Amino acid sequence: MLTFLAFLALASWIYLAFWRADFWRASERLTDAPDPAHWPDVVAVIPARDEAASIGAVVAAHMASDYPGAFSVIVVDDASGDGTADLARAAATGARLLDVILAPPLEEGWTGKLAAQRAGIEQARETAPGARYLLLCDADIVFAPSTLRRLVAKAENENIALASLMARLDARGSWGRLLIPAFVYFFQKLYPFPLVNDPAKRVAAAAGGCMLVRREALEASGGVEAIRARLIDDCALAQRLKLEGAGAPRRIWLGLADAEATSLRDNQAFASIRAMVERTAFAQLGYSWPMLISAILGMTIVYLIPPFAVLTSLFHHNGAAAGFGLAAWAIMAAAYAPTVKLYGEPAWKAVLLPVAAFFYTLMTIASAAQHERGEGGRWKGRLYH
Repeated sequence: MLTFLAFLALASWIYLAFWRADFWRASERLTDAPDPAHWPDVVAVIPARDEAASIGAVVAAHMASDYPGAFSVIVVDDASGDGTADLARAAATGARLLDVILAPPLEEGWTGKLAAQRAGIEQARETAPGARYLLLCDADIVFAPSTLRRLVAKAENENIALASLMARLDARGSWGRLLIPAFVYFFQKLYPFPLVNDPAKRVAAAAGGCMLVRREALEASGGVEAIRARLIDDCALAQRLKLEGAGAPRRIWLGLADAEATSLRDNQAFASIRAMVERTAFAQLGYSWPMLISAILGMTIVYLIPPFAVLTSLFHHNGAAAGFGLAAWAIMAAAYAPTVKLYGEPAWKAVLLPVAAFFYTLMTIASAAQHERGEGGRWKGRLYH
């Protein structure tokens, strides 16, 4: 049995390495495009709930944008109790316009973030009716001065409905260094960026911290109302725009950020990463117990069997199992190395991916258990059933 499982793991890694659109190369980056003839108006919409630790730096970064066209920012304060709104106003310096509005009471069937986004989008219709793009972003993502300009140039030149960057996440501390690169890697494996960026493929995804959306495409897809109850709202929006929405353009693009977008969310503590994963892991599986069982089996075979077959070879004396396991582990580490390097870690740490996979498997199980207890989707003091 161990020989078969190790062989199955090796076959899986051969497929992932050679027939999964080279997702593991982590090569999709924001490149410079020619300046458009006219720089369209853009409005940033930032939902914020108890974001005192980051909102000042985030607003200041938006104010410092070198975008040549008209650019304004709307912060939607979602019942914060920590002075988020005042800190946002205090950070508004320079010529950029900032509106801070209050989110309306949360309606049944909506998540808080999407309800706040809807309020911000409605405000944008009044303050900037001619804006071609909405920059939907999080209250913990700091942009480089050139990020918006480069995103708009790419969207204009390539007729893109949604251009998104996966922000560089905080990977400090022992837990951050172990788990955050793996989180980014798993996301790339689940949604290979080259397939997302290919208009002929049906794979669609986005990173909610930084999404430049063409307003007409958003409205044609049904707007955020169409995904109002979705916890994984960024990928749901990408799917609507690429696969379901009426009108054009239908092309989307997703890339990895270097310095263009940086998350200020502190991931040094295991509890921070666990909360992030447990909130959405079971939702990603469609709240399906058969899918959960399949995911556990898949993670066990693909990530855990190879090191198990190698490290226990002195006890089972199964050379074939150890050989298959070693080959699978080697391919796994080679495929993970580019993402490890992206986060400034030495390449040898790629061999630790099975350890990270073990913890993510446990967190996925915990996510399902939370849902079973009626506590799934908890975030920022709210519980979404």
